[in-house]
Amino acid sequence: MIGVAIAGTGFGQKVHIPGFQAHPQTELVAVYHRDINKAKAIAESYNIHHASDSLAEIVALPEVQAVSISTPPFLHYEMAKTVLQAGKHLLLEKPTTLNAVEAKELYQLAKVKGVIATVDFEFRFVPAWQLFAELLSEDYVGKLRLIKIDWLGSSRADTSRPWNWYSDKDKGGGALGSLGSHAFDYIHWLFGPVRRLSAHLTTAIPTRVDPVSGESKPVNTDDNCILTLELANGTPCQLSISAVVHAPRTHWVEVYGDRGTLIVGSENQKDYIHGFRVWGSQPGKPLTEIEIPNRLIFPKNYADGRISAFIRVVDQWVQGINRNQEIIPSLREGIYSQLLMDLSHESHIKASWVDVPSLEDFISN
Repeated sequence: MIGVAIAGTGFGQKVHIPGFQAHPQTELVAVYHRDINKAKAIAESYNIHHASDSLAEIVALPEVQAVSISTPPFLHYEMAKTVLQAGKHLLLEKPTTLNAVEAKELYQLAKVKGVIATVDFEFRFVPAWQLFAELLSEDYVGKLRLIKIDWLGSSRADTSRPWNWYSDKDKGGGALGSLGSHAFDYIHWLFGPVRRLSAHLTTAIPTRVDPVSGESKPVNTDDNCILTLELANGTPCQLSISAVVHAPRTHWVEVYGDRGTLIVGSENQKDYIHGFRVWGSQPGKPLTEIEIPNRLIFPKNYADGRISAFIRVVDQWVQGINRNQEIIPSLREGIYSQLLMDLSHESHIKASWVDVPSLEDFISN
């Protein structure tokens, strides 16, 4: 069994704790929270032995072999560094860090320490997406001509939702961080690297009420992201992201080639993992749904679909730990996602296209 400590108890309690408890090779042995009373209460409710308000204390425990971090993004770099320097394996939530330089430093530190680090890029582990990836690799669409992606959600649409770290750019908030980090990873996974990009970011709800003071506070993070990417192979990719719209089709990826069309999409408003289906068509033929084979289906469904996908992320991580072998996704993939986010912000500020270096060049510089 691999002894795992939890740091981050919002998403951590919803997804990470149930995911680790369901996995046959992981055991939750410690929980971190900056408030010791909350740490103790969470530990007690999940029957976890150790609780602490010091991450350094947690990683010093011999029974802690690995740590899962799901705190807000502005805490990732320092916390991940503490974990890696202690020689513990790391599972990190996205976005990886606040910038790609920090992400690169963590990746290099994990290599030096010989530990297995992964990022929770869960779309790689969703059945419909895995089928979609297989069909693309089998040349179902032929030569790529156009990719169109819409990821439209309403999680921030309510103007009465209070101001928090998500409203602050310096803390890693915004739709680009929460959704774009995933999108950039799966674009890289499915279609390869990006040559250049252009981004336009807007804030639809400019103020929110601060729950502490009760006063209206400015929001400086993006609610909408309109991005155009040119892939290394020349294919244009249009990416629209929003966290403030009530759209009937929440997440839709359309791929058009000279031999066919492939679509993966979901209309599930409540759960961004469940509900994905795949459709395909050849020129002149109607779009028809392609059945997901049983070998890809989740063995068990949870009310919160994110748990089903997260267990597969954990499984990949555990296999890497058992074999002492770097896995995909690792912090290397986290660097690339973060790099594309950094360059999107740069493009928006400059109001122009920006070139994207290769991942190898960025890591070696």
